[in-house]
Amino acid sequence: MSLLEVEDVHTYYGESHVLEGVSLEVEAGEVVALVGRNGVGKTTTLRSILQLTPPREGDVRYDGESLVGLETHEVADRGVGWIPEDRRVFAHLTVEENVRLSVPPGSDEEAGLETAYEAFPDLREFADREAGTLSGGQQQMLSIARGLVNENDLLLVDEPSEGLAPLIVENVAESLQSVAEDTTLLLVEQNLPLALDLADRFYVVDHGQVVDEGSTEGVTTDDERFERLSA
Repeated sequence: MSLLEVEDVHTYYGESHVLEGVSLEVEAGEVVALVGRNGVGKTTTLRSILQLTPPREGDVRYDGESLVGLETHEVADRGVGWIPEDRRVFAHLTVEENVRLSVPPGSDEEAGLETAYEAFPDLREFADREAGTLSGGQQQMLSIARGLVNENDLLLVDEPSEGLAPLIVENVAESLQSVAEDTTLLLVEQNLPLALDLADRFYVVDHGQVVDEGSTEGVTTDDERFERLSA
């Protein structure tokens, strides 16, 4: 049994049919990438798993139990975390306060802080700065750090490299690789080389459907299965 099973999911925004029967699986300990052009349904897939945009048809099972019909906070309580594309840091709180708020109740906040700072040493330097004053790359580091300390079993990561300078992308990639040592990841990423480097397997999404899938082993960005990504 897979840790996450998405089965024939149909999701709408109003009357717009966005996901048209998406199915995928993620095994415990894997990093799986969803790749595809903008607007094809990758983020909506994550939102459907989280029940932020609940499917009208199909099922989402986590650890063998359906998530459909649950509130998003109930999904999170089961160990499913989310790092959204728009980062969603608390702008008027400091970096340290943002991290502390993400540490689960009853867990060691100081250990959580140290975990975050080990992953992103720059955050230690900016610990007392308000998060809203950080650069986009620094805010992305903070967003990932918050997901890291939340002790999730499955982490959904949406476009972690979006809008970041190449050097920051390298730091983000290294941190996600570190996270993946203890956490299962489902990654939405348009940066195909990064996605293939991080992931064990991939799914290609196009027009609200999974149109291809496979192992990343030995696969390059020139693979014909990725031609539609630039079409």
